[in-house]
Amino acid sequence: IRSCGFSPKHDMEFDKDDKSEPIRVLVTGAAGQIAYSLLYSIGNGSVFGKDQPIILVLLDITPMMGVLDGVLMELQDCALPLLKDVIATDKEDVAFKDLDVAILVGSMPRRDGMERKDLLKANVKIFKCQGAALEKYAKKSVKVIVVGNPANTNCLTASKSAPSIPKENFSCLTRLDHNRAKAQIALKLGVTSDDVKNVIIWGNHSSTQYPDVNHAKVKLQGKEVGVYEALKDDSWLKGEFITTVQQRGAAVIKARKLSSAMSAAKAICDHVRDIWFGTPEGEFVSMGVVSDGNSYGVPDDLLYSFPVTVKDKTWKVVEGLPINDFSREKMDLTAKELAEEKETAFEFLSSA
Repeated sequence: IRSCGFSPKHDMEFDKDDKSEPIRVLVTGAAGQIAYSLLYSIGNGSVFGKDQPIILVLLDITPMMGVLDGVLMELQDCALPLLKDVIATDKEDVAFKDLDVAILVGSMPRRDGMERKDLLKANVKIFKCQGAALEKYAKKSVKVIVVGNPANTNCLTASKSAPSIPKENFSCLTRLDHNRAKAQIALKLGVTSDDVKNVIIWGNHSSTQYPDVNHAKVKLQGKEVGVYEALKDDSWLKGEFITTVQQRGAAVIKARKLSSAMSAAKAICDHVRDIWFGTPEGEFVSMGVVSDGNSYGVPDDLLYSFPVTVKDKTWKVVEGLPINDFSREKMDLTAKELAEEKETAFEFLSSA
């Protein structure tokens, strides 16, 4: 274990003017490029608030420990007052101990020529282990956010492997897709993206996801109007808009030769901040959460992206939104893909 080298005394006694005890936050895949864009925002108070001290735990695989040392040095060099300690490790018993928040970014990336099934198999193994480590070492109140792909199914796997942690504590990231959808609408209308609210990502964080703006609002000349009404371009909204958002990740890879990192890190911050502090009144956001008891005809026991509001660190699916036939078909399609992924993953899970 490499640690920031704070004196043991400083570890045990917190400064008198600290408003609160530090929280323990884990980031996995901590030597990777998403984490590199994420860690500074966590450390500077942008996610958990400017008066919340943090013990930041960084986990990666053993071959990455040299790189992780460099990340640790940089975090020290940022001289961030909220970081009470930074621990870099390749050991799960150290990484998952007493966690308040776990951000699971690390996963097996898809290699050229790799079948999605092979990708699922490799990741089931990883997230089964991490779920078991959460079960064994973390607080039962831990909030777990899964980013590593295939995120929905990885999240379900981790949750199933940690039966004593409430399944409502697990969520996966579809906020990047949500933010991409917001940005596309804002660009098209010539407004800023905070003038657009209540877009929805339904389903899987994959190319079957359904970006839905039937319930979205945009602020134009000081008043809120529906996006369909504001744009008056149904064919774009039902065609190019959807495929642009669905395939945005691939477009970034094609252009940058690397996957989205800055935007992914920003989306993680948004997602975790909303869990921590709640969503603004009258607004909902997209998160992959357990589908049990939803009113949208999505089968139970899937990890599916819904519109949610958050209060007191607890999410709630927004109920009663009318669903037209166009939406219904797209929502069912992505649910079907998730059910198939789940089936494949659970075959591996029982044999893993």
